Amino acid sequence: MENLTLTALLKQVAAKYPDRRAISLSGQFDITHARLDQLIERAASLLVSADVKPADVVALTFPNTVEFIIMFLAVIRVRATAAPLNAAYTSDEFEFYLSDSESKLLLTSKQGNAPAQAAASKLKIPHITATLPAPNSEILLYPTQSESNSLSQIINESSDIALFLHTSGTTSRPKGVPLSQLNLASSVQNIKSVYKLTESDSTVIVLPLFHVHGLIAGLLSSLVAGASVTLPAAGRFSASTFWGDMNKYNATWYTAVPTIHQIILDRHLNNPEPRYPNLRFIRSCSAALAPSIMERLEEAFKAPVLEAYAMTEACHLMASNPLPEDGPHIPGSVGKPVGQEMAILDENGVAQEAGAKGEVCIRGPNVTKGYKNNPEANRTAFQFGWFHTGDIGYLDSTGYLHLVGRIKELINRGGEKISPIEVDAVLLSHPEISQAVCFGIPDDKYGEEINCAVILKEGSEIDEAEVLNFCKKNLAAFKVPKKVFITDSVPKTATGKIQRRIVAEHFLSQISTAKVPKFGA
Repeated sequence: MENLTLTALLKQVAAKYPDRRAISLSGQFDITHARLDQLIERAASLLVSADVKPADVVALTFPNTVEFIIMFLAVIRVRATAAPLNAAYTSDEFEFYLSDSESKLLLTSKQGNAPAQAAASKLKIPHITATLPAPNSEILLYPTQSESNSLSQIINESSDIALFLHTSGTTSRPKGVPLSQLNLASSVQNIKSVYKLTESDSTVIVLPLFHVHGLIAGLLSSLVAGASVTLPAAGRFSASTFWGDMNKYNATWYTAVPTIHQIILDRHLNNPEPRYPNLRFIRSCSAALAPSIMERLEEAFKAPVLEAYAMTEACHLMASNPLPEDGPHIPGSVGKPVGQEMAILDENGVAQEAGAKGEVCIRGPNVTKGYKNNPEANRTAFQFGWFHTGDIGYLDSTGYLHLVGRIKELINRGGEKISPIEVDAVLLSHPEISQAVCFGIPDDKYGEEINCAVILKEGSEIDEAEVLNFCKKNLAAFKVPKKVFITDSVPKTATGKIQRRIVAEHFLSQISTAKVPKFGA
């Protein structure tokens, strides 16, 4: 196989489109592809001087900044492994992730991160800060490093482990996922191909870059296409500045999780912009997008909404609905496999025919070779020559994938397997419900019973009885929730993914009380 690396793809782009915009910090400055390459080389040289060696794991915790992008790509350039971490972690969480990844160095912004530094200090891991003082200056590392002359001798290999991430751990202890240069290069090419990304495209990054969705789909796929990305000035998503940035930088698309789409939609309904950019498409991934939300987005922003299916172990993308010229996009489906093989297998590894449900399994050059130091997880996940996603779904007669739910999240009510995604979608089609999540709770009679939590739209006064009546009209009797909790918020991961298990645990503990407290109160 050719020596396919993300590093080489980015260098090709720097040579082909040297003067095109690569990254903008909103309202402040632009960096071209050639300039980005120079900054990465300089930073890589400094890392070599700081004694970073091939295969060393380097943890990075930054907001969404230019410094993060430069240092992330510089770590990969020196054949080390980048391990981006959520800046909002506690000291104990940092200690777990730094230890589990066996990090040799912690990189932060000039401002630093006290919990991360405390954890690194406890583990005797050195800490270096990175800053780009001005658009035309060189990147600086502190403690100060001199440049090394040996960078030119470092040749990237497709087998290099470039990225180390953890699964979100919604059902168990987070698992460490090593991803190679080949995994990254294959994935960004798959994304570039299905969405036809070119040097004319532009997007605004709304997702955190420590997560595979924002990092691979938003940032790296754009850079490899010669396209441009804009980082919000605040270092994170802000609904109040989003459309201003999208308009100013002539955005052609954006990718987000359903929660952020709903925030953008709510703002549009309450505070519409004078104009919106002419988008080629809007992409949704990382959690199920209810067909009713898709319809509202398309109506509001006059662009096709393409739902996709991804996970960390696949270096993000597995399947996606196509652009309109390449086929229909089907509400409720996550589309067709992109750049990899996909099969629906039963528990014996037998492939199922169209329409038959089973576990979604994949294989391809974008898929990790296995979890780090976790033989039990690897035995479960890699069977019959396939990677097992843990998701239940089916392929329809046209090859589109429909997800039913996580194996561990399916609700078994008296032998009837109920998809929480299906019940969520019905609840979200109610005009006065803003967010909804259903979950199973233990039941003496049926084994499990369905409950749900809903957040109402501002000003709504509907009650539990009205929600249940709506469900009775739109769901088979056995799928109707037994109880509805009306609340102000539900717990989510840092990337906006709802954690059903934690929602269930919370509301289960509240069933005996009349009052349901707010999360985070």
